[in-house]
Amino acid sequence: MAIERQFVKDGIKKSEVEEFLSMEFARAGYSHSDIQHTPVATHITVFAQRPGMVIGKGGKNIEAITEMVRQKFGLQNPQLEVREVEIPEFDANIVAQEIANSIERGLNYRRVVNFMIQNIMRRGAAGVAIRVGGKLGGDMSRIDKFSSGYLKYAGEQAETEVRKAHATALVKAGTIGILVKILPEMPKEIETSRKLLASMPVGENKGEIKIEVENKPVDEKKE
Repeated sequence: MAIERQFVKDGIKKSEVEEFLSMEFARAGYSHSDIQHTPVATHITVFAQRPGMVIGKGGKNIEAITEMVRQKFGLQNPQLEVREVEIPEFDANIVAQEIANSIERGLNYRRVVNFMIQNIMRRGAAGVAIRVGGKLGGDMSRIDKFSSGYLKYAGEQAETEVRKAHATALVKAGTIGILVKILPEMPKEIETSRKLLASMPVGENKGEIKIEVENKPVDEKKE
C-alpha cells in the first residue's frame, strides 16, 4: 500500500510540475516535459518550439526556473534540459495552445483554425480534426468541428498514433475549449487507397476542410 501511495504522490507531483512549466514557458511554444528520477538527481527534459526563449540569455532563465522547481516542488537536484520540437505543426499541444492564444487576442476562431489546418496538412500530415466549443459569438454555447484528411476516431490506432491535446481560451463571454487531434503519418494499410484518391480528378472534394456545427448546450468546464 505504501508503494501505491508513493506512486500516486509522484504522479500528482509530475502533473503539478508539468502545469507549472507550461505556464512559465507558454511564450516559448511549450509542448510537454519528460521527468525522470534517479538516485542523485531529477532530470527534466522540456520540449518547446523556441528553445532559446526557454534557456534565456546566457542560460539565466532556465537557471532561475530550475531553482524555482527545486524550491516549489522539493525535487532533489533538478536538472533541466531543453529540446526543440522538430515539427511544431504535428505537435497537438502547441497547435491547441496557439489557437487558444489567438482566440484570447480577439482573432476570429474560424480563420485561426482553418489557417492551422492548412499548415498542418501542408507539412504532410495524414489528417487533423479540431473542435472548438463554448460561446462562439452568441448567447448559446455550441461546438464547431473542423477536419481535413484521414483520421481514426476509435480503436488501437486512434489511441497510439493520433496525437491529442486540450487547451482553454478565456474570453469575456466565458471559457472556450479547444480539442486537437493530429495523425502525422498515413497508416500503411491504407496507403494504396490514399494513392488512388490522389489520382482522382480535381473537384472530387479532395483536401477540403469540413466544418460541422452542433447547436446544443455544452458543459464549458469539460472543454
